[in-house]
Amino acid sequence: MGSETVVTFSHISVMQKEVMAHWVTDPAGLYIDATLGGGGHSHLLLSSFPLCRLIAIDQDPIAIAAARERLTPFGNRVDFRCGNFRDMTSLLAVDERHEVDGVLFDLGVSSPQLDVAVRGFGYQDPEAPLDMRMDPTNTVTAFRLVNMKSKDEITRVLSEWGEERWASRIADFIVRSREREPIRTTGQLVELIKAAIPASARRTGGHPARRTFQALRIWVNDELGALTAGLEQARTAIHPGGSVVVISFQSLEDRIVKHSFRHWQEIGDGTVITRRPLLPSEQEVQDNPRSRSAKLRVFSLGRRDIEDSRR
Repeated sequence: MGSETVVTFSHISVMQKEVMAHWVTDPAGLYIDATLGGGGHSHLLLSSFPLCRLIAIDQDPIAIAAARERLTPFGNRVDFRCGNFRDMTSLLAVDERHEVDGVLFDLGVSSPQLDVAVRGFGYQDPEAPLDMRMDPTNTVTAFRLVNMKSKDEITRVLSEWGEERWASRIADFIVRSREREPIRTTGQLVELIKAAIPASARRTGGHPARRTFQALRIWVNDELGALTAGLEQARTAIHPGGSVVVISFQSLEDRIVKHSFRHWQEIGDGTVITRRPLLPSEQEVQDNPRSRSAKLRVFSLGRRDIEDSRR
């Protein structure tokens, strides 16, 4: 008898009450979960609003498979699409476009992606490969970038996308080390980072590799470019009266969301609902420490009756 590997995808979705309050504008509407993950927000939507329908998008086929099983009880009310939300328009059928009541983006890496060592997102397992791909068909890996890119390019990425003070020094250590042998594991990279950052600087600010790993993950997955494109496609997919809800976990993403929403308001596309981002409650942070950096922003597209009067 052959063995079968069962992959679990357990993840606590953050700010559930706040998401439902802003995502759902019509209890019988059509919604997009652009970052399905473990399906937590989607499950809450479908169970709380029995007349609504959902298009569930994720670029990670493991997430799609796990969520499909979790959401089985909702039958044909949920439709799964495997792909990057930057391609949202092409992932929607023609008759679905402009009929969407709300789009949710829950950005960043999910708990299972962080916790499964083989994905290479975390630094708990020193033998984990340098991968960091959310989409396994992506040909770009952290291994490829760390071992092939120039010192100047690595420095720029660590500085801009990791906001790493010691970016140049870390890049120098990486380049000198790979001249001897390739850097293959997360453990090797962590040790290089620790060696590059002075001991006094390592005593504060959390794990010394956190910023470098964030920058590499963004680089591998083109997360900021995908977010910019995905937001624009969400804006065109939602009919007037609908909303775009975004949960971000780091300042670079939040800045893009804030500026996009502000621009949409300036050109008359609707209203920024959250002048300041909503934050998780103290109780939620205590129950789920990974929620502590979450920020939720909401944009409401122009009302349907206003749009109709312009025709």
